[in-house]
Amino acid sequence: MKRIHLIVGALVVVLTVALMVNPRGNAQSSNSDSRIQVGFDNAPVTLNLKGKNRALVGLGSYLVNVTYDCNICHNPGPGNNQFVAGGNPFLGESKIINQATYLGGGRNFGPVAPGPSASIIARNLTPDKTGLPLGGETFEEFLLIMRTGVDLDHLHPTCVGVINSGCVPLPFNGDLLQVMPWYSLQNMTDHDLRAMYEYLSAIPCVAGPPAPSPLHHDCQ
Repeated sequence: MKRIHLIVGALVVVLTVALMVNPRGNAQSSNSDSRIQVGFDNAPVTLNLKGKNRALVGLGSYLVNVTYDCNICHNPGPGNNQFVAGGNPFLGESKIINQATYLGGGRNFGPVAPGPSASIIARNLTPDKTGLPLGGETFEEFLLIMRTGVDLDHLHPTCVGVINSGCVPLPFNGDLLQVMPWYSLQNMTDHDLRAMYEYLSAIPCVAGPPAPSPLHHDCQ
């Protein structure tokens, strides 16, 4: 009888350890699995999954489209131009995202300060012909942007001397993205940021305005 109790106890320990290790054996992973499918259900464009981690793409879509709604800023603007005509939920219509401009940027948030200072334009997050998002940013660069808010394109430097429409005046720091809410995203896990990057690598390229606009991407 004692031997049976020992065997049962050992089995309980083994099963407990298995549930802790097995990603399908705990609530957190079940939640993650459900987010992946919800992410795919809410992707408004056809995704290129070739060579991609499917689970990361699905989770990335959940974060980009459901949790943070990145397209609400990274669309052409003004108004609610992220939706097609007849698909504006603010008008009581069923939501239909404009695929032609999805995450292609262009929204003008206006100058950062009164007077002649730089206007902040939402960037194009889609991949270019390299297949890398944000027009060719590596994951390391993406991670740096999300963690620190650094503007690697340095489009709006801090004004030195004369304040003009191409720079941002002090106390604004032109080395940092001024509208992008990186300060609230910087504490995301590496895994979730990797998922967002994987998803942005899977969406279609939006060419945007002609070169040399910083919003332009060579799609082919």
